Parts: sequence; C-alpha cells; structure tokens
Amino acid sequence: MNFASLQFAFFVLALLIAYRLFRNTEHQNTLLLVASYYFYACWDPRFLILILLVTGASFWTGARIAASSDVTVRRRLMIAYATFSLAVLGIFKYLDFFIGSAQSGLTALGLESDPVFLKIVLPAGISFFTFESLSYVIEIHHRQLKGDTRLRHYALFIAFFPKLVAGPIERPAVLIPQIERPRKLSAEDFARGVFLILLGIFKKIVIADGLTRTVGSVYGAAGTPSAVDIAIGTWAFALQIYCDFSGYTDIARGVSKLFGIELSQNFRFPYFSSGPSEFWRRWHISLSSWLRDYLYIPLGGNRGGEVRTRVNLMITMLLGGLWHGAAWNFVLWGGYQGLLLILGRMMPTPRNVGHSPLRKVVTTLAFFQLVCYGWLLFRAQSFGQIVAFTERLVTGPYNVAPTVFNPSLATVLAILVLGGYEFLAYRAGQATFYRRWQPAVRGGLYAAMIFITAMGLANQRSAFIYFQF
Repeated sequence: MNFASLQFAFFVLALLIAYRLFRNTEHQNTLLLVASYYFYACWDPRFLILILLVTGASFWTGARIAASSDVTVRRRLMIAYATFSLAVLGIFKYLDFFIGSAQSGLTALGLESDPVFLKIVLPAGISFFTFESLSYVIEIHHRQLKGDTRLRHYALFIAFFPKLVAGPIERPAVLIPQIERPRKLSAEDFARGVFLILLGIFKKIVIADGLTRTVGSVYGAAGTPSAVDIAIGTWAFALQIYCDFSGYTDIARGVSKLFGIELSQNFRFPYFSSGPSEFWRRWHISLSSWLRDYLYIPLGGNRGGEVRTRVNLMITMLLGGLWHGAAWNFVLWGGYQGLLLILGRMMPTPRNVGHSPLRKVVTTLAFFQLVCYGWLLFRAQSFGQIVAFTERLVTGPYNVAPTVFNPSLATVLAILVLGGYEFLAYRAGQATFYRRWQPAVRGGLYAAMIFITAMGLANQRSAFIYFQF
C-alpha cells in the first residue's frame, strides 16, 4: 500500500473515523494494531508470521531479562536474541548476496561452481522493525527501560503502520509511553499533521518521481554519458533520494500526528551541512543515532585513542552501508562515508567559521559535491559503472551540452519552492517557522504547494526508494 496513493488515503480516512469513535485508549490501541497488521498484510500476508515471531521473541526475551538479577544471565539472553534477530535479517536480506559473492570469488580463482540462488523475497521493513526489537532488548538489559510493557502495547510499537515499512527507527522509551497514555489531538497538531502529509506528497510525487526519468537517463544509459550528464544526473539523484525518503518520513509523521502520536524527526536540512559529522546529524537521524548508540559506542567509540576511533568509525559506516542493501556498492558507499568522517576529524576547524557567511556557503557547496559522489556510489548499477563514471568526471570534457531527460515544469517549480522553504527553515532553526506567518501568507504557501502538486500528478509514479531496505 503506497503512501502516495488513493488506496492509502482511503485507508487512513476510514481508520481515522473509526479511531475517533473510540474514547478508550486501549480500544484505540487495539484498532491501530489490527489496522497495522492489515497494512503489512497488504504487502505480503505471509510475512505477518515473521513480524509476529520477532515481536514475540523480543518481548519474551525482554521480560526474562527484566526479571533476572544475574548480569551473566541477562547478557546471555541479550546475545541470544541479538543472534536470532540478526540471523533472521541475514537470511532474508543477505543470504543470496553472500552466496552469489562467494560463487563470484570462486570463479575469479578459476574454480567451477554451480550457481545457487534461493530467490528469497525480502520482507518489507525488516531492517527497521528488527533494529527496533533489538533496541527494546538492549535497553532492558542496560536497565534503561523497564520490562513491564504490555504485549499489545509492545506489538503496536513494533508494527505501528506509519513507520513500519521505512522508519523512522523509533526508540521504545520514546514511542511506548505515547502508546500507553491517553492521547488528545489539538487543532494545532491536526493542522501540522495535514501540512506534513502535504509536504511529503509534494516532495515525493512532484520532485522525487519527477526526477526519476532524469536520473534513469544517466544511470540507465547503455554507454558512458558525458561528464556534464553524469554531474547533472547525480545532482538530480541527490534531490530524488532526499525528497523520496524525507517525503516518506513527512507523510509518516503527519499521519501519526492525526492519531496523537509523535514520530521522530528523521531529517533536518542535511544538504546545508558543511562537514560529514554534521551531515550525519541531519540525514537519516534515527539510523545514524542507532548505529552510534548500539554499534559505535559499544565498539569503544572515541575512548581508545585516535587510531581506534578511526577503526570504529569505519566499521560502523561499513555496516551502515551494508544495512542499506545486499550489494557491494552499498558497502563501498559506507566505506566512503567512513573515510569522510575520518578525514573530517583530521581537518582543523577554522575558529571563525560560524561568523563567516561566505566561508559557510563555500564549505557547504564543496561538501555537497562530496556527498553527491557518495550518491554516485549508492546509485550505480555496477562497479564497472562506478569506474567509468568516475573516470569521466575526472577527465571531462565539460564543454558539451547536456542530453539528460528534462524534468517537467511542475518539478522545476517544486524544487524552487522546496529550496526556499528549507532555506528559511534552516535559517529559523525549526521546520515550523511558517506558522508565525500571517494567515494569508501561509495560505499562499499551501495553495502554491497544492497547485504544483496537482500539476505533478502527471509524473510517472515509482515506489519509495527505501522500501527495498
């Protein structure tokens, strides 16, 4: 059930009407849980068994850990569940990848092997709800969370439909209390939720979908495009993946607000970053903070000297890259991000960088090019394409006319509107800056977004990019 579809709109509307008929919080939670399982079954009903298994196993393990006063027993239970959940993730997401990689390695060594692929179907959202279940068990083990959550509350935490398929990755200590306590929706929250839904649809349908053919005309080309086309196609993909993923998050947060539940902000104007550390504090915040708290810090973080810190950063980002998908270009992308973080630690920070607007603009634009090269690694279809595109970018020439597919007028207008909106939000330091405007000015913004969205309905639709992760 695609977020940017009439089917999803009718689903949310019907659920919202039914939800408002219930005054009892537990009845509302039961309704949301049933609706969330129905939403997941629309992807593939077979995988309801998987999400129920992960939910039951993690809840049982958390309860056993909470009841034990023996540190050794608690640690063994935590390790056992971590092994189980990562094995589930590995089988469904990575088994075919590792089998194929091993066979390619044997072929490279001149050894014959019969190709074996299991063709395992990837369950929607498995990377997200697996990490959430791990958070629950780990936090109970560390006594950061009590193990007294009711099963139906925990099941809704795992399966809550707005964030189920592509996040954000929620922390149990943040979301479970919202599920347990009574919820009241103010008119202000309702208005904010509707705006977030509009903003997400605006980003997804008009910009992300509108740039699909532009990006495809470069990365799907038979040969090697010109350096100009590669640069334009990569800039377009940077916008596409941001608007696609942040658009999903905006819709998820907006829909969740309609039910009185606040989801985490997953993006905070990432392309205004002037360095790698800042970028990862602004991009896919729920994943980067999860990797920091449950991988980087347990590895030692920055406590073991500079060399050990660099190793920990690289391990974290390599695994973060692999989390995105079962392909070596994602691992390469993770390694590239790790290298940027390491180099960022080695670069001296100018004392007055915060007081020099020109320097901030220059460093931001320069770092954006480094981010875009990372997106080239992420989007490329093969190592051969990475090598060919990189060589063409280095050697040029750049004095040729672009031949990429031109986006529609609606997409161009939407990019300009979004750019202005995000710049003002960045300057204000908060995404709700527009609520201080006069009603007529706010109405003008809403009307412009609705009008451009209507224009962009002609764009060819595509699935959300992060649904595959």
